[in-house]
Amino acid sequence: MSAPIIQGWCPGALRPMMSGDGLVVRVRPRGGRLTSEQAAGIAALSARFGNGLIDLSARANVQLRGVGEADHGPLIGGLDALGLIDASTEAEARRNIAITPFWQDGDGVQVVARALTDALAAPDAPQTPGKFGYAVDCGVRPILSGVSADIRIEAATGGFLVRADGADTGAFATADTVAIRAMDLAHWFLATGGAPEGRGRMAAHLARGAVLPERFREASATPPAAAVRPAPGHCAHGFLVGFEFGQMRSDTLAALSDCGALRVTPWRMLLIEGAQAAPGIAGLITDADNPLLRVTACTGAPGCPQAHAATRDLARALAPFLPTGQPAEAQLHVSGCAKGCAHPGPAPRTLAGQPGGTFNLILGGTAAGTPVASGLSPETLAANPASLFETENAT
Repeated sequence: MSAPIIQGWCPGALRPMMSGDGLVVRVRPRGGRLTSEQAAGIAALSARFGNGLIDLSARANVQLRGVGEADHGPLIGGLDALGLIDASTEAEARRNIAITPFWQDGDGVQVVARALTDALAAPDAPQTPGKFGYAVDCGVRPILSGVSADIRIEAATGGFLVRADGADTGAFATADTVAIRAMDLAHWFLATGGAPEGRGRMAAHLARGAVLPERFREASATPPAAAVRPAPGHCAHGFLVGFEFGQMRSDTLAALSDCGALRVTPWRMLLIEGAQAAPGIAGLITDADNPLLRVTACTGAPGCPQAHAATRDLARALAPFLPTGQPAEAQLHVSGCAKGCAHPGPAPRTLAGQPGGTFNLILGGTAAGTPVASGLSPETLAANPASLFETENAT
């Protein structure tokens, strides 16, 4: 099998991506929220036009899997009736917005989200690369620092701060100017060569020496909160529920839709608005100590045609043997290939699938990193989980 193909874009609803089990159709909830009606509708459409499997992405989107090419048109019609489809493929691709799920009425988060959505749908919106995105992170302290984004909008005294990812300063903005400032920054990114050949990210552009306009150096950002992945359980806004590898069946989402509106999080969990306790629904992770929370795994083979190895059976077998504690500190990433789609950033331990179905072990790096051990068979790893730690101090 050849090296994995880097697409340079993410699937959408209007522009789905073919996978090993059919089309992947990504729905981008407006404001990071699904009404009960929308959640029930997505569940019904997944069961009718897909294979009934629904993924939550690391950018707080919802993906329907197993959609046949002939069913794509009717599926889009159903999603459009739910208010979940953009006016064009281009507008959909630009509306790549991650929103803190811990917003409340009056804090400005939804105002910013709507302003960004409108600006990105405009004819003169910047034609940024497919993976370019925005984070609306307006709490007391930013909590989305670990979520992929290129332009970050955070709280500031009397308004908002619009800053480039990778910079610790930004431009002050009000509710009326926040989207304008964000578009200004995106246009600057393109004008200064941030996306050669249509690809590129903001932090990498700054790292290469690009100097931000003076306006985006006028105010200091608030240091982000410690990068701790929230755990399932009750919170001030409702109840967070997780799923094995961020995937659920359509009947699970249908049952959840009866519980109220759902906020989609970038941690592959759903927040049930106003819920005081975990609902009695099969397929949910409601225990913060569940070992599966320590593992990230992509679809793997055969569901992904680029994967060299199956991932999830191995991840299930290894999860109970990982160190306990905060999930982010004890994480294992099992990837079917070197792309590392499920967890693009570094992880304490990464198993990356190789041709022939074996794995490389990378410590403190990404799936494309330098391995400390190679040729590890899934059978040997599952039978001897301690082998994950035998090379802990290897160089």
